[in-house]
Amino acid sequence: MRAVDVIARKRDGEELSPEQIQVFVRAVTDGSWPEYQISALLMAIVLRGMTAEEITALTEAMVHSGVKVDLSHLPGHKVDKHSTGGVGDKTSLILAPLAAACGVVVPMMSGRALGHTGGTLDKLEAIPGFRTGLLLGEFQRMLADVGVSMIGQTAEIAPADKKLYALRDVTSTVESIPLITASIMSKKIAEGIDALVLDVKAGRGAFMKTTAQANLLAQALVQVGNSSGVRTEALLTSMDAPLGRDVGNALEVIESIETLKGRGPRDLEDLSVRLAARMVVLAGLADSEKAETMVRQALTSGAGLEVFRKVIAWQGGDPRVIDDYGRLPTASRRHAVMAPGKGYVSDIDPMKIARAAMRLGAGRDRVEDKIDPAVGVRLRVSLGDRVEPGQPLAELHYNDSGRLFEAAALAAEACTLTAEAPKIAPRVLAEVV
Repeated sequence: MRAVDVIARKRDGEELSPEQIQVFVRAVTDGSWPEYQISALLMAIVLRGMTAEEITALTEAMVHSGVKVDLSHLPGHKVDKHSTGGVGDKTSLILAPLAAACGVVVPMMSGRALGHTGGTLDKLEAIPGFRTGLLLGEFQRMLADVGVSMIGQTAEIAPADKKLYALRDVTSTVESIPLITASIMSKKIAEGIDALVLDVKAGRGAFMKTTAQANLLAQALVQVGNSSGVRTEALLTSMDAPLGRDVGNALEVIESIETLKGRGPRDLEDLSVRLAARMVVLAGLADSEKAETMVRQALTSGAGLEVFRKVIAWQGGDPRVIDDYGRLPTASRRHAVMAPGKGYVSDIDPMKIARAAMRLGAGRDRVEDKIDPAVGVRLRVSLGDRVEPGQPLAELHYNDSGRLFEAAALAAEACTLTAEAPKIAPRVLAEVV
């Protein structure tokens, strides 16, 4: 089967057969198609789209480009969670221990981030000694011992996705729901999970800017997951304001631990609990009402916190950070951004906060860029708060004074004050099952 014939078929808007898709993915994996032909088909997919059947076939072919982890020896249902990402989104560090404390087996493979802040792996690696690069055998043993493991994608998992993603990034073919869906779901299905909870974000601080776009992506993800034998459901959540108050890797670890201690921001706690409760339901351990009660009990009793302590210790980190935040990377300097007048906080632009954190060194433009785990932005206000002139709106944690001016200006611009109290929109917008 010639590459040019497959490309032409999609270029002309025709549906690719499962066999043609398998040929494509096999060629990506073994390098038998040159990059210009792979890129041509990616662009044809962006322009012509794919049917639900094509997306499922592409996902399955990408799963089988590597190994599929066998977790059948572990009792119970294995459930993971995936978020499409947003500013201050650190729910994985909270909900994975909470769900595991309720009896869910949580095999969590996460990623790093490009752009404004780090990904889950970057946050975890802010903990001194924490190893995210476990071998598959270690991953399986840890799941048996602790009930949860939080690692990076291994080389054996969906290798076709890694090659395709690198090409999509440089050929302007990232923004395609079929390609996004296959990329996310191939890695998740290859984990060997039984069920998956998705947090698909919409808004200024999300990849999908509108609820309509996020809903289309959520529907595609759920359809592919269920068609592949992984029970899948999604929450659509708003990302028109940062989640929680901290943006920056070590700062977000602290906020996650504080949330597991019952002292975190309400929006972050509530979303983490709701997602963890859905994991409990999909694991078959409780109905919806009882599941939330179980998760709340794991939170208030400290059981989730103790699971996170075990995760840190098992993966080589310093578990003393749970009780001593001074053991985490700490920025050498602080700068307070003050309110210019009085009023209610009616808006906190997530992307301006993200860009401020990025400017301080909390994120990366390229995969090889170094992240400073200590720096970031700590919001001192939430939506709806009333403030007075000179009251702190945000606190910047920084090490390089040359980075401060632009970051401070962005943080100041992010916060809008109005005379009237705003109406606070809900964080959860809809469910897709």
